[in-house]
Amino acid sequence: MPQRHRGQAKDRENGSAREVVPSPRAGGHDSRPHPDPADGAAAVPSPGRAGGAAVVTPMLTPDSVGHDAPVAVTAPAARSRLSAARLPRLRLPPRLADLRDNRLFRAYGSDVVALVVAALDVWLGTEADVATYMVWLSWLAVPAMLLRRHLPFVAVLLTVPGFFAGWAQLAAMIALGALARRHLVSWKTAVGAGLVGLSRFMLWPWSDFVALTWRDHLRDVVYGVLVAGMPVAIGLLFAVRQELSTRIKELARSREREKRLHAATVRSAERAKLAREMHDVVSHQVTLIAMQAGAMQVDVRDQATKDAAETIRSLSTRTLEELRELVGVLRSGVDDDEAQPGVEDIGDLVEGTDVRLVVDACPAELPGPVSRAAFRTVQEALTNVRKHAAGSRASVRVVAEPNALVVEISNDPPQRRHAGTLPSGGHGLLGLRERAGLLGGSLDAGPTANGGFEVRARYPLAG
Repeated sequence: MPQRHRGQAKDRENGSAREVVPSPRAGGHDSRPHPDPADGAAAVPSPGRAGGAAVVTPMLTPDSVGHDAPVAVTAPAARSRLSAARLPRLRLPPRLADLRDNRLFRAYGSDVVALVVAALDVWLGTEADVATYMVWLSWLAVPAMLLRRHLPFVAVLLTVPGFFAGWAQLAAMIALGALARRHLVSWKTAVGAGLVGLSRFMLWPWSDFVALTWRDHLRDVVYGVLVAGMPVAIGLLFAVRQELSTRIKELARSREREKRLHAATVRSAERAKLAREMHDVVSHQVTLIAMQAGAMQVDVRDQATKDAAETIRSLSTRTLEELRELVGVLRSGVDDDEAQPGVEDIGDLVEGTDVRLVVDACPAELPGPVSRAAFRTVQEALTNVRKHAAGSRASVRVVAEPNALVVEISNDPPQRRHAGTLPSGGHGLLGLRERAGLLGGSLDAGPTANGGFEVRARYPLAG
């Protein structure tokens, strides 16, 4: 950017002719500051007479993001040219990407860059044999860069004297851009832009300014508008870009909430359907089993048969109660984890049996998911013992180690065979292994050396 030299007054005094094109002015530069390409400023090629296609980029709005957005149709030839001109995206190393996403690092990094640029501008532009106050006013504008993020208007006021009487043009432009980004179109932005533009238009000392021709004044008006308008435009562009990014993120979050609500509605409908099926079929069958067992207990005279009938009736009644609680949870649509049994309820599973139980763990100190998983493991293992090893002795051991809860269920070889095969889905141990995997643990099951069977699960206590 052309500038006028403060030494032209001395040239007039010495009788030398003034140049048609004045020399550079203190505080200005020949090159204009360009926006950073990474901040969203991009050049758009336009079609010329020699041919070539114009690249048109549609505006990104919240309505154009998502599954319902209109899809632009591009001609095959244009699509091929766009694909050929597409540059690969630069991927930063993980550490550099983390620093780029760190707001604190970006804030302090921008302060350092602004200080360095302003200091270089003053250092390279300072002329020899000038008044001392001009140098001091120019260097006073450099530390004002530290206030541009917090007090941008004050930063502009501190840099204007150094720009008007010295060489702090870039410092004033940087502060003005921060002011426009912070306050957008406001009276503060207008005042700051006016002061920066006047500092570029007017020349100090006053005698040098009066000596200029009308052509010089007209050219300085254009340069003043550019010097003041460019930072304002870039600041407003950054502010609009940031606001648009925020709106797009809010739209994405709202779409995620809608998806979650839709998924919750579908799950609620499935739960209601499952609850109806369980209530209409399973609950009815279990109730009939309990009734038949009660009738058998009254009709038969053999004490062993009566005890077996009582056991069947009690188990059916307990199963019916648990089933009703589960149906209630399914119908409510709430995952009531507190109502699910845990380690403290394992004793109910072995009550009235000859199963040896050892529990060396405090239920209150166990995480809820781990406690419930331990209960389900013991329940499924004991059910398998009754199915496949009737009459054998079983033992349950629940021990809390420093970092994990260990559950062991083992049984001896079966003593007698069942008269018939009990129904089984074959997914009990598989479900327990999947539950252990979700909690970050493991489950091992297999025969023992004496012909029995052992199930051992390990659940971590720390995530």
